[in-house]
Formats: sequence, C-alpha cells, structure tokens
Amino acid sequence: MPIKVDGKTYYQTSEAARMAGISRSTLLRWLDQGIINESNLRDRRGWRIFAQEEIKTIIEEAQKSLPM
Repeated sequence: MPIKVDGKTYYQTSEAARMAGISRSTLLRWLDQGIINESNLRDRRGWRIFAQEEIKTIIEEAQKSLPM
C-alpha cells in the first residue's frame, strides 16, 4: 500500500517492482549491483521506499533491451 509523507507518495520495494513488471528479487539485485541507485528513504521498519521519480527510473531500466 502506498505511503503518504508530506503530500508525496512512496511505494515499498514489492510495489515498485510490480509497477515495473519485474520481480522483487530482480529489483534488489539491481540495487546491490548499482544498476539502480539505492533509495535513501526508509519507513519506520527500515524498509526501502521509493518515490514516483525513482519508480520511473526502475521502469526505464526494466524496458531496456539486452545486447545480442
């Protein structure tokens, strides 16, 4: 479920992955490998949360084609 903070909407890792059409494990791997920049924001539990702008970047990465 999206989280509202100061009028801005944030999404948890699984939600961000779902919106990009990738698995949660793929998103976590991309974060670990530096393909996607680490989100600096976390909720009270310490879980990553992503702003809409960050999700846009994740979607763009997911839509890239691999070189043959």
